[in-house]
Amino acid sequence: MPHCHIDHIAITAPTLEAGAAYVREALGVSPQPGGEHVRMGTHNVLLRLGDSVYLEVIAANPAVPAPSRPRWFALDTLAPDASPTLTTWVARTDDIHAAAAAATEPLGEIEPMSRGALDWLITIPADGALPLNGAAPALIEWHTEAHPATRLTDHGLSLVKLELFHPEPERVSRLLRSLGIDGPVSVAKSVVAVRLVAHIDTPLGLRRL
Repeated sequence: MPHCHIDHIAITAPTLEAGAAYVREALGVSPQPGGEHVRMGTHNVLLRLGDSVYLEVIAANPAVPAPSRPRWFALDTLAPDASPTLTTWVARTDDIHAAAAAATEPLGEIEPMSRGALDWLITIPADGALPLNGAAPALIEWHTEAHPATRLTDHGLSLVKLELFHPEPERVSRLLRSLGIDGPVSVAKSVVAVRLVAHIDTPLGLRRL
């Protein structure tokens, strides 16, 4: 059976500036520069939430041409005036092929990706959509000696809990069991739409995204 861990949570935004401002207002800390994902035409900023957990704000990069394929994280469907939103999350595994095969939901194709000196494998649906509208994680297998969170500034923030709200909670729970998710993740029923809530401990107290 696979054994996966929460790796990072992802906020999508129409611009990095808007996403960074949202995080700064919510958590009292500004995320730091990340880098570019050349194949996807995206870029990000990052905030450490622990030794092996971080927050990512990701947006389309206006300085580069749009890719020939749909961008990941459903970024091509994001309106220019959309509010930054905690959209989905990523689970880390040591064997992404085994984890993807065990998953009870299709999570996408396994593709190599890079950002600067970092390399990894990640699941990406061909249409760029979010599996289970974001309640399902993308799977990631890092090819680095140390987790990328260790490169980020420690502001004393930590992820306490991630709540997943979905109209079919048992479907989400079944997926999480198939992946052997390790970490503070809970699933509850949402009457209308999928919603993610991250509870983050900060020097200013407990905050939510």
